[in-house]
Amino acid sequence: MTVEKKLLELFGDRMKRDEPLAKHLNFRIGGPADYFVEVKTVDELKRGIEISNAEGLEYFVLGGGSNTLASDDGFRGIVFKMAMRGHKIDGVYVMAEAGMISASLARATAKAGLEGFAWAISLPGTIGGAVRGNAGCFGGEMKDTVTKVEVLRDGDIIELAAKDLNFGYRDSSVKHSEDIVLRVHFELKIGDKDALMKKLDDTLAARKESQPLHAGSAGCMFKNFEFEGQEEYDRLKALGEIPEGMLEVHRISAGWVVDHLDLKGKKIGDAQISGDHGNFIVNLGKATASDIVQLVALVKSRARKVYGIQLQEEVKYLGF
Repeated sequence: MTVEKKLLELFGDRMKRDEPLAKHLNFRIGGPADYFVEVKTVDELKRGIEISNAEGLEYFVLGGGSNTLASDDGFRGIVFKMAMRGHKIDGVYVMAEAGMISASLARATAKAGLEGFAWAISLPGTIGGAVRGNAGCFGGEMKDTVTKVEVLRDGDIIELAAKDLNFGYRDSSVKHSEDIVLRVHFELKIGDKDALMKKLDDTLAARKESQPLHAGSAGCMFKNFEFEGQEEYDRLKALGEIPEGMLEVHRISAGWVVDHLDLKGKKIGDAQISGDHGNFIVNLGKATASDIVQLVALVKSRARKVYGIQLQEEVKYLGF
């Protein structure tokens, strides 16, 4: 039986051949994946991976389509899109499946009068991806409320406590493993429903004011730059430009760096560094992955030359 027939047998019309990745990524960029399937259960994911391994094919697990840049040539293998989107609220305890949209969970917890996750109303993508990269914005991070995570590891479901996840800045142990997040467990606090619903509206309004929402984007392109040691502090301070507040916490905003490199609005092809927020690269309509990669290289090169710092991308690369 061919790969296509095996996948059709398992996923039915949720399997697509030569599916353009641009249709599924927030960047709206990317060539075709050989096979693209929506996964609705853990058993489907297990069996799909078994097929992939048996056929010697690469696979990629995709969440909500944010934070990912796909090659113009597409992906030679199977893309598993996580469509497991259930959640359960029991008192202050919350469980969300990996494919649930983060903003949907933020709204659900606020409606339940639970405090601690309202910040995520502005977070693009899914819960699984958010855990993987310890996503954060508007003063919150995943590590603040996650108590444990269930992952798929070598065909087995493994439970990882928060301490096992080694959460760091936009980082976790999951990011450096082959583990696939299945379910995430949170502990929140009782809050005021009306105040929480207002916080959702205020956060969305703040996002609209500060971030470009009119064009395709993967969200923040670069991690903020973190450094250690007195010697590096002294070197950066001697430049005479970087705000003292950033130097004190040893973290320099990537958006600030791009702003001060005078690159906002810079275009290559139909890709542009946003004029609204320096840490966003947007697709003006017909941008290619090559356009994006060239802009990324330009920013990183200029940051090294001017400030002696090495910016790192937040986005994942698919098919390169």
